[in-house]
Amino acid sequence: MLELAILGFLYDTPLHGYELRKHITALTGHVRPVAESTLYPAIKRLEKAGLLVRETQPGAAAAPRHVLSLTEEGRAELRGRLTEPARPDITDENRWFTVLAFLRHLDDTAAQAAVLRRRLSFLEEPASFFYEGERALRAEDLPDPFRRGVLTIARATSRAELDWLRATLKDLEAPGH
Repeated sequence: MLELAILGFLYDTPLHGYELRKHITALTGHVRPVAESTLYPAIKRLEKAGLLVRETQPGAAAAPRHVLSLTEEGRAELRGRLTEPARPDITDENRWFTVLAFLRHLDDTAAQAAVLRRRLSFLEEPASFFYEGERALRAEDLPDPFRRGVLTIARATSRAELDWLRATLKDLEAPGH
């Protein structure tokens, strides 16, 4: 998820590390804060793999800063990861939001639609956070108001996402789009 976010934000524009960290934190920080101790090793891995380059630029009032930008290989890597996201990138809500944030970088609407269809298929599978044996429990089955709350909120969120997915797929798959 972190590497995907790095590639995605750098696809838009070159950034220095501090700006990149702010962007990633805005996208994922409420769930997974981005520490320098994880960001900079990920940047180094991507740089070593030839997916991004670092250029030193003079600082406005202080020390020089390192600006990161994607190589053509990095741009292709991002598009590849978006075209064929791993199953956890489809099923984990936080990872899904990272994929969704950059899906516009796929130029092919059929490829975009294929990714959305995978998410739609996942959301249409019956599921619950709580089970009684093999039986998935619904909010109405639970006397515990807090667990009932978890399922009620999850149901509302899923319905909103399902509506959005179906509408967006209709638009993407419309003739002439």
